[in-house]
Amino acid sequence: MNKELRKQFDENEGYFGEFGGRYAPEVLTEALEELQRVYKKLKKDKVFQKDVSNYLRNYVHRPSLLSFAPNLTKEWGGAKIWLKREDLNHTGAHKINNAIGQALMARYMGKKRIIAETGAGQHGLATATVGAMFGFETVIYMGDVDIKRQELNVVKMKMMGATVRGVSAGEATLKEATSEAMRDWALNVKDTHYIVGSAIGPHPFPTIVKDFQSIIGKESRKQFKKLTGTLPDAVVACVGGGSNAIGMFQGFVKDKKVALYGVEAGGRNTEPGNHSATITYGKIGFLHGTKTLIIQDDNGQIVPAHSVSAGLDYPGVGPEHAHLATSGRVKYASATDEEALSSFLEICKVEGIIPALETSHAFHFAKKLAKELGKKKHILICLSGRGDKDAAEVYRLLGSVE
Repeated sequence: MNKELRKQFDENEGYFGEFGGRYAPEVLTEALEELQRVYKKLKKDKVFQKDVSNYLRNYVHRPSLLSFAPNLTKEWGGAKIWLKREDLNHTGAHKINNAIGQALMARYMGKKRIIAETGAGQHGLATATVGAMFGFETVIYMGDVDIKRQELNVVKMKMMGATVRGVSAGEATLKEATSEAMRDWALNVKDTHYIVGSAIGPHPFPTIVKDFQSIIGKESRKQFKKLTGTLPDAVVACVGGGSNAIGMFQGFVKDKKVALYGVEAGGRNTEPGNHSATITYGKIGFLHGTKTLIIQDDNGQIVPAHSVSAGLDYPGVGPEHAHLATSGRVKYASATDEEALSSFLEICKVEGIIPALETSHAFHFAKKLAKELGKKKHILICLSGRGDKDAAEVYRLLGSVE
């Protein structure tokens, strides 16, 4: 297949290398095709893009801060550490970037109802927030296990007027919540838009989410260059489905001298069912309408994922991450539950920032990387969200935070 044909194939079918595509039930074909047509038009619509920018600036409070972390730099004794502060966004995480964009799309399409899946609750909260802002009926699907460990965000979603529907099937976590949200959408496509929260799902969702989250990387590149006159030597972000990472990487993926690192959830250990390190241990398969890497057994059955972080325990990964891994452009590693908890407390006590447990995985890897690179290098970490939602769970797990 020549380059021109390959380009057309990618544009129409949503592939990243061999990953991606649209493998959804026939009942969703029309809705996905409508979404693709609308998004293709809105990408070029100056009025729509101005609307998105205005809400990101005046409601989300972008651009988010990019700042030097002096205490961590000193404590780790290696490369200079910089933080992209997505935790300072309205609702406390990067998820609001995509929720704003897709809510405006839903309004443009005349939808009256929005739905979403959520694990750690940050995407659910962001969706509930835009639902309140724009007057949508809002339903959030969340696994029963996650409802218990992310109670604060559940309360916030309800305060915003959203209905939170618990999912008890399977592992009762993010995978099952996503499945239920897709079933809902299949039954209610005429008046409902499904705001997918991560860079997963059938085409065009991975592209839509990436584009709305690319603001992270675009801002970071501009801010870092203004502050230092150069680019970072390494960029680090946590990866579950992968929305904050894919957004951050967009600012640097073409800069070959900038090393990119995604950090997955290593869980309890490397045994199947005890981690969520999809790229490290996954195999090619199909999940939630896309072809990607999935944690599965020899018979192709999905193996339950685990992480101390509700936002990372997904047995798949966004198809573009699968492509970036197999192409070698991005290197992927993992951090265990124990390592993430340790980093969570370290960031609190050293830098005075309570990070999300998701981001704590990235911090653990960055600490090792800082020592390897040395004091003349720069590492930029995407601080994807704040850890208010995780504080009670961390205390429960550790019994003490002293």
